[in-house]
Amino acid sequence: MTAPEGRPLPHAKPAPQPARPGPGPHSERPRPAPPRPAPTPARPKPAPPRPGPSAVPAPPARPGARHPSAGAPYRPAASGLAPSPGLPLDMEKLLAARLHAVKVRPYLAAALFALRVVEDRSVPTMAVDAHWRCYVSPAFVARIPPEELAGVWVHEVSHLLRDHHGRGERYAREHEAYGPGEKLRRNIAADFEINDDIYGDGLPRPAGAVLPSLLRLDEGLLMEEYLRRASMSGPHADLAWLDCGSGADGHVRPWDLGPDGAHGLSRQQQDAIRFRVAEGIKGRPGDAPQGWRRWADEAFHPPQPWRQLLGAAVRAAAGAPGVGEDHSYGRPSRRGTAVPGVLLPSLRRMPPRVCVVIDTSGSVSDAELGGALLEVAAISRAVGGRRDLVSVVSCDAAAGIAVPICRAEGIELVGGGGTDLRSGFTRALRSRPRPDVVVALTDGQTPWPSEQPPCRTVVGLFPRPPRRVHEDDSVYVPDTPPSWARVVTIG
Repeated sequence: MTAPEGRPLPHAKPAPQPARPGPGPHSERPRPAPPRPAPTPARPKPAPPRPGPSAVPAPPARPGARHPSAGAPYRPAASGLAPSPGLPLDMEKLLAARLHAVKVRPYLAAALFALRVVEDRSVPTMAVDAHWRCYVSPAFVARIPPEELAGVWVHEVSHLLRDHHGRGERYAREHEAYGPGEKLRRNIAADFEINDDIYGDGLPRPAGAVLPSLLRLDEGLLMEEYLRRASMSGPHADLAWLDCGSGADGHVRPWDLGPDGAHGLSRQQQDAIRFRVAEGIKGRPGDAPQGWRRWADEAFHPPQPWRQLLGAAVRAAAGAPGVGEDHSYGRPSRRGTAVPGVLLPSLRRMPPRVCVVIDTSGSVSDAELGGALLEVAAISRAVGGRRDLVSVVSCDAAAGIAVPICRAEGIELVGGGGTDLRSGFTRALRSRPRPDVVVALTDGQTPWPSEQPPCRTVVGLFPRPPRRVHEDDSVYVPDTPPSWARVVTIG
């Protein structure tokens, strides 16, 4: 029997279920599970863009990155080149560069070690002030090579040794040069004076150094001469970056600490350093260039207004106590009332008489003799313009006659032989009336009187270059003027 379609038979066994897979050896292999959908791959990060030409870091010895005072066109670097704003000052590199500068310029050692380093990020490169502080930018020290950094040390200390700040202030006062571009003009002129001879022999000259040839000017001039000879208005646009600080032109900068700031040197300390540097240059003249030798000569013997000094010496000698005083009966003495019937002379002060002894030996040039005659006229003005009170004695190995300048239309100087001013002093003291002051104009190549004359003595000395003298040298070495004479160097 069959059950109706769709119904199971009541006595029918249930259909066997398929066996589940077991661990037996003949069990069926399980079906693989349907694969899980793979995760969506992450979008790859874009590769960083390749740096363009403006972001390629430049080597530290790039020729363009130089100190502005050395003359190269240093300008702020691009953002990819600039060091971090918090970059510390590389003091080790800075001091190593200073040691290199001392090694190649030993006569500047005292000045280089006297500079006081002040870190300041507002300074474009390196700058100095009038109190011998050196303001340093850490970014600049990190960028410039050590050899060129040594040249910057020498350049900056040269501004201070040559007193460019004081000279710049004096020039501005005398010429009323206070315009907006005057600071840069003075800085350029000061660099012209320095850069023409400080490089070489261990200090490389930068390719773009600011030199006098930039304006077709001669080398070896002073800052004031460069300012007078050229307006320097042309290179202003190209050299606007130039800033060596107030120590180069006398114009105060925002970063200056001022006279009351720390680590400043007094005027006496600065002069002592200059003297030590000049002494080192004079001791080793072959090691220094011509510009430094000229500076050392002026530091040892600064230019003096010798005409004013000579006139002041003559006036001081003529106005000394006892000079020109004598007893005279022209006016009775006030003490005569105490002695009735006796005429007493009074002490009167007469105008002083001056005798000028001019050295006419062969060692004195015609130009110096002409200058001596001009000084005779100046001496007559120093005694009140009384030409009858001034007489002239020409003297070489022998002395001539004392001639009052009021009696001679043109004073004739005779000589040309050897030199012995002792005869000239003797002739001057034997003249009548006897002079109150004797002025000797000579080059000093003469023997001097062994005893002090009974009157005031002034010696106007024509300068002569010093000679090297050895113990076994037979060359005649003249004596220096005696201590009882007032000496004024002429010229």
